[in-house]
Amino acid sequence: MDPLTFGLITLGCMLALIALRVPIGVALGVVSVLGLAYVRNFNIALSILRETPFAFAASWDLTAIPMFLLMGAIANHSGISSALFRAARLWFSALPGGLAVAANMASVGFAAACGSSLASSAAMGRLAIPEMLRAGYDRALATGVVASAGTLAALIPPSIMLVLYGVFAEVSISRLLIAGIVPGFLTAAAYVALIVIRCKLNPGLAPKLSDDELQTLKADRLSALREVWPVTALILGIIGGLYGGIVTPTEAGATGAALALLIAVLQRRITLTSFVDSLKESMSGTAQIFFVGMGAVMYTRLLSLTGVSTLLADMVGGYAADPLLVILAISVVFLILGMFLDPLGIMLITLPVFLPMMKALGLDLIWFGIIVVKYVEIGMITPPLGMNVFVVKSVTPSVPIWTIYRGVLWFLLAEVVVMALLIGFPQITLFLPNLMR
Repeated sequence: MDPLTFGLITLGCMLALIALRVPIGVALGVVSVLGLAYVRNFNIALSILRETPFAFAASWDLTAIPMFLLMGAIANHSGISSALFRAARLWFSALPGGLAVAANMASVGFAAACGSSLASSAAMGRLAIPEMLRAGYDRALATGVVASAGTLAALIPPSIMLVLYGVFAEVSISRLLIAGIVPGFLTAAAYVALIVIRCKLNPGLAPKLSDDELQTLKADRLSALREVWPVTALILGIIGGLYGGIVTPTEAGATGAALALLIAVLQRRITLTSFVDSLKESMSGTAQIFFVGMGAVMYTRLLSLTGVSTLLADMVGGYAADPLLVILAISVVFLILGMFLDPLGIMLITLPVFLPMMKALGLDLIWFGIIVVKYVEIGMITPPLGMNVFVVKSVTPSVPIWTIYRGVLWFLLAEVVVMALLIGFPQITLFLPNLMR
């Protein structure tokens, strides 16, 4: 059997193992080791298996991941989410669907302090959904906005997905993180517009507050800002440091984790137990990400040795005059994979295949990274396996899962508009990173 045919067979075997619920890191590792043993020999396969974990874990850029995870865990355990939601509720409740808008905007703030979509959905689900249901909000709207807004953490810095993409694509991680800001806020703005328009057209979705309730909320707005300004300063400090080239992503993560801990201590929102839990969560999350990443590195080598990467790059040569066709085809692949796989798996499985194609077409890899993460983000709310939907279901067991999916579908329509803008106008993504020093 020629190496190219064998390489394509390994791709099918890897997808089959994942379909059988074999952990993605294990599937990638097993197929890679056996494939390398066949293409070269067993000693070389064992040598790569021995060297890859150290070479991958020793990457300086990847040290940003545990720091961002620790920052997010501290933010989650210190009650920052509740302060953000309270402030957002006070400032946005006057709008049509004000509580849903507040949940969306609080998720934006928490995403910038946390970086975890699942943690954001869980935290806002516990806080915002009961509040909306008590106010008489439509259950699909209440749950759908929390599941959808939670995905913003995959894009707004600090983003673990963007760090991993930067390592694999060998592009500037600082520029990637800054590139995620405008698309992230554009998505949040699209969600706000969707909520306001729907609730304006159908007031039954979200009952309005009385004039007395609005006056009471206005009186408390400034006090709510006092609770969240340290978090705002933390977020702006990290983004400003990255934008100005003052800190590297790793330094930004370490600084953010230290400042998040300092804020939590000064505001008396964290205990020794919750701090230890934060350390455990960050270590566990780092181990899971690194395990899958090591398997992806080995599989990338296998694809290179068998010639699959070269084949795919050559295949798109005929489409160089119209790269849009390639992007649309890749979009379909991401949407299909997003229905069945977890976000990390989608990205690390597809990057070894798609990156050579993008390089052959001469497309901007920063822009493509944002497109990839956007599709990963959409996969988190796409049936039948939308992870954020299941998280929201776990914190609101009384709401049927199909009700949550019905609410999410409206936000998927907003994502269609956002993706059309990002693909049609790359400068939306590249404007800020192109201004960096």
